[in-house]
Amino acid sequence: MKQKTYIFLIFPLLAFIFSMNLQAQDKNNFELSKNIEIYVDILRQLNLNYADDINPGDLNKTAIDAMLKKLDPYTVYVPESQLEDFELMTKGEYGGIGALIQKQGDYVVITEPYEDFPAQKSGLKAGDKILAIDGEDAKGKNTSEVSEKLKGIPGTKLVLTIESYGDTAQNEVEIAREKVKFPNIPYYGMLDNGIGYIFLMQFNPNAAADVKKAFVELKQENDLKGVILDLRRNGGGLLSEAVDIANIWVPKGQTIVTTKGKLSENVHVHRTRNNAIDPKIPLAVLVDNNSASASEIVAGAIQDLDRGVIIGERTFGKGLVQHVVPLPYNSKIKITVAKYYIPSGRCIQAIDYFNDNGNGKDVQVPDSLISTFKTKGGRTVRDGGGIVPDICLEPDSFDQITAELYANNYIFNYANKFVSDHDTIAGPESFEITDSVFADFKKFVTEQDFDYSTETESLIESLKESAKRESYLSVLNAQLETLDSLVKEEKKNDIEKFKIGIKELLLLEIISRYYYQQGRIIATIKNNAIVEKAIGVLSDNELYSSILNGSHQKDDCEK
Repeated sequence: MKQKTYIFLIFPLLAFIFSMNLQAQDKNNFELSKNIEIYVDILRQLNLNYADDINPGDLNKTAIDAMLKKLDPYTVYVPESQLEDFELMTKGEYGGIGALIQKQGDYVVITEPYEDFPAQKSGLKAGDKILAIDGEDAKGKNTSEVSEKLKGIPGTKLVLTIESYGDTAQNEVEIAREKVKFPNIPYYGMLDNGIGYIFLMQFNPNAAADVKKAFVELKQENDLKGVILDLRRNGGGLLSEAVDIANIWVPKGQTIVTTKGKLSENVHVHRTRNNAIDPKIPLAVLVDNNSASASEIVAGAIQDLDRGVIIGERTFGKGLVQHVVPLPYNSKIKITVAKYYIPSGRCIQAIDYFNDNGNGKDVQVPDSLISTFKTKGGRTVRDGGGIVPDICLEPDSFDQITAELYANNYIFNYANKFVSDHDTIAGPESFEITDSVFADFKKFVTEQDFDYSTETESLIESLKESAKRESYLSVLNAQLETLDSLVKEEKKNDIEKFKIGIKELLLLEIISRYYYQQGRIIATIKNNAIVEKAIGVLSDNELYSSILNGSHQKDDCEK
């Protein structure tokens, strides 16, 4: 009898909930229709009555962007005019000459031609100034305007008028555009102690196949003791590629990520579909603050399943899933449709875009709402903002003078000078910035009248202003002037004082001139503290096992 009573009570309750949902949906539909009608009429009235002619397309784009800004930064409108750049971001390919460019002074300059693409094959070099494109003067144009001219349908040609670094002669270079596709893996190879290394730059189509190919080759050609998957600076990409990459080392049938959205069609459990290539080899995944989205799926799944060790910095914390929806007139909208949850059940989204605090600032998940979860083997992990590595290491930071030399192109321009004086250099594994090269760089910088303002000098100027306002300047001026002179004198030694960081940037800039992106990566991982730590962990079976079984003390990374 009681059971029947419960049933009679449940059915009215379900009917009431269903009715309330329908009412809420009806109210939303009415609000939507009402506001669309108001918006369309406003646009029509402006077109009819405004004192000057309007551009409806521009106004509409502004209105849409402002509306979407109230949501999250990943929900964006893509008009037809921006589809090419959108395709570049989502597929990593475009039609063009294959080069990085930068505005320097009145002109845009080639900063890095990609190896084996039209710019490099046509003889363009870093430092080449673009004076004209197809006879049209390029003076005063910004990088976006020049980039627009350089891109185009593969097979079409353009003529660049170029002035090379240190030369006043103008040369015309004819270039045929090609399909430029960035490699998912710009470099993989062997490191010390039989440890393999794979640098994955993006999760574009075929990323998993590329990682699998690299791993299998490393394993077949070497006595492989462990492998490092480097996801630093990797902002993510396709979720399916992330699942298949984890599957290389994770057995078939394991849950890698679950997406949960408002619509049932956006609720999916993504499991590994194939047998693992190697489910036991020691594995380290390197991450940093720029590792996001698909990178966090891979790192988080490897951690939650106790399949490998995560090393580096706390990751970015992007736990939101986007779908691209077509719109009329060949435009699109990328919409956040779900959140994703890694195997332990945690969502690693760091910022709560769905609860606006009203002050325009991002809302971080508060410590009071951070929950604990368990990995497959029972280790404690947490949600609330990215993947916290098992071993936390801070990246090298550059001092102010090094940053100023880099930002103001002194290092870039010296590399141009170096290349004009040296036809070849040693390989990226062995090339070094010698004392004589560094002395030449200091001479170059001195001749360029390099100067910069230190934080201490700014504080002295601020103190002078305060003393002047408070009538203390007459008393303190002599001491402040003396202090300022001492700082300026000491500053002359800064290049020598901070030469380690300066030499590192010089090394990378010069190597990239001869060996392009792959050479830069090889030089970057040489003597890199995080890579060396990973090699050490993978080479120490006892340490590796202690991290995975939870007996090793886990580091605490700052948010």
